[in-house]
Amino acid sequence: LMSPETGLLLRRHTAGCGFVLIDRPVFPVSLPVPPRIYSSNIRSGVSERGNDMKRFPIAASLLSIAVATATQANSKLEEVVVTASHLPIPESQSANAITVIDSELIDNRAPLAVSDLLRDVSGLAVSRNGVLGSTTQVRVRGAEANHLLVLIDGVEANDPSQSDELNWGTLTAHEIERIEVVRGPQRALHGSDALAGVVNIITRSANEPFAASVFTEAGSFNTRHSGMSLGSKGEQYGVRLGVSHLESDGDNISRLGSEEDGYRNTSFNLKSSWTPVESLRLSLVARQNDGLNEFDAVSFATGLPADANLFTEFRNSTARLQGEYSALEGAWQHRLSFSQSKNDNENFDTGVITGSSESDKQQVQYLTSFNWDDKGQRVSLLLETEEEDYKQRGPITFADPNQDRSRDTDSVAVEYRGTFMDNLTLATSARFDSNSEFDDAETYRLEASYQLTDTRRVRVAWGTAVKNPTFSERFGFFPSFFIGNADLQPEESESWELGMDEVLLDGKLQLSMTWFNSTLEREINGFAFDPVTFLFTGENINGESNRQGAEVEVNAQVSDSLSVNASYTYTDSTQEDSATGADVDEIRRARHIASLNLGWQPLEKLQLNFNAQYNGKQDDTFFPPFPQPQQTVEMDDFTLVNINANYSVTEQLRVYVRLDNVLDEEYEEVFGFQTLGFGAHVGVRYNFVQ
Repeated sequence: LMSPETGLLLRRHTAGCGFVLIDRPVFPVSLPVPPRIYSSNIRSGVSERGNDMKRFPIAASLLSIAVATATQANSKLEEVVVTASHLPIPESQSANAITVIDSELIDNRAPLAVSDLLRDVSGLAVSRNGVLGSTTQVRVRGAEANHLLVLIDGVEANDPSQSDELNWGTLTAHEIERIEVVRGPQRALHGSDALAGVVNIITRSANEPFAASVFTEAGSFNTRHSGMSLGSKGEQYGVRLGVSHLESDGDNISRLGSEEDGYRNTSFNLKSSWTPVESLRLSLVARQNDGLNEFDAVSFATGLPADANLFTEFRNSTARLQGEYSALEGAWQHRLSFSQSKNDNENFDTGVITGSSESDKQQVQYLTSFNWDDKGQRVSLLLETEEEDYKQRGPITFADPNQDRSRDTDSVAVEYRGTFMDNLTLATSARFDSNSEFDDAETYRLEASYQLTDTRRVRVAWGTAVKNPTFSERFGFFPSFFIGNADLQPEESESWELGMDEVLLDGKLQLSMTWFNSTLEREINGFAFDPVTFLFTGENINGESNRQGAEVEVNAQVSDSLSVNASYTYTDSTQEDSATGADVDEIRRARHIASLNLGWQPLEKLQLNFNAQYNGKQDDTFFPPFPQPQQTVEMDDFTLVNINANYSVTEQLRVYVRLDNVLDEEYEEVFGFQTLGFGAHVGVRYNFVQ
């Protein structure tokens, strides 16, 4: 909700009894239709008591106006999302399937890794190679892991030296305020990596004159996690700095042996802004994760992981300097940003370096957007230039892995959005990319959202996308395993989705259903056998790869103290077998995934959270000892149960307990790599606000 007098952006509190301050944006956020919520949101269901309003004087002063507005709309206020368009829009104006993970859920779950939160999001599948800190992939709607663009405060965080994927194992949840997940092709807005969707991770901002917090926790597998943050906010500035350190001895990854694989991660996060005049805002954000994760290699004698003294030292950083200016009373908006992401990975065997990879992505963007028709219509123009550098180093065997590569992309993107008759929103976007390595590419997206009644809407979206081959696929070299193929061509996809959202029982029950279908051509298979080198290589598959399915989300506010959130995803993802031409299931994509989240506040100071995650049977690839051919194996389904408890000793002091894998389920998400069993953690957090 945008207050026109103060410019304060407010979000409705989960329990429906107040608002919380999010930010003071430069540009007004127009709401041309009555505010409604169409819930694809994950919410904690933790009730806020009436006396908590004393801590939010702004909310208290606006509450009566807000309640009247919500009553007239006969529904709840909705989320404003920043990822589904070039500028923030109300969720009801987007035809995308969107899930928002808010700060309440993050605080109540107190996760160590961001990827643990994404397991509850419909359409997403998470695969971790073993224990905490291990290589982790996230796939959306049956697509590849590098078809998902990850933004951290608007900065592209995908690693060009790691097949254009984000290694989620290196990203901790410290200082994360909010996560927006937009499913479906977003390339027309965000470029090549957004073929199947976007995850935008938004870090915490300063919102008090002075605030500080410290926390520490310890638990199973000798896991220790500590951190602190400092923040200050004035009328014209805001700055917040957070630091944390996570360390764990881990457990044994391989099926045999007893050697533990540990993890270490130190995280820094800076977020600052300055508003010298009302129409101008400057901001600087930066984040860095560096540490070490131990892992086991696959034995050539068995084809399965075996104990080994291997580890990777990593350093990942993102930074962005941005200026925003609005003219004509907010009708004409401008944004200029300079961003950079850097990744450095060094591999060691018994303390001796065996190879390394580096990447550096620099991006300059200029966005101009003009609103008219009482801000019911908007057209935006984006100019973008991007430079990516890739470096690989390693010992020379029968081929030389040492190389430096680069590629440049210049892009132009246009987006139009319009709301008509107060219940129909139409949008279209197009993007043109000129790449130094590949042919010019054009991609498009169309979407429509129609409000049938005050409580029901339908939405439809269609889009095309192109994913360029990665540096690793074209030029990578890994002895005894993989050699790149410089002749690879970009993958191309066409997708559509149809969704319906329903709000019942005066907003207490919210349903969301989405049917999706995607066709991918020239999919890159990274396990093609090269008869010349006797190594694996990449090749474009003939024919089509098809992904289709359905997503269902249910959010219910059972009472003031109890909420229920559930999701289910059916995914049928197949590709053409290079040898037989038959359609086969793609690996690590379960047909059935479901989650259930219960938030309960039995006492004013006690908050409980129950979480269950079901992952159905899925296929994976097994490489037995030579000369046996590779095999497809089926991994069993599994259910994980997690329980969290938070107790507020005082307004400043909070104690929390996290129980992971309560049923001590034995399962594998990647064939041969064992995962963690039952774990218990206890933490203490102290917040000081002036």
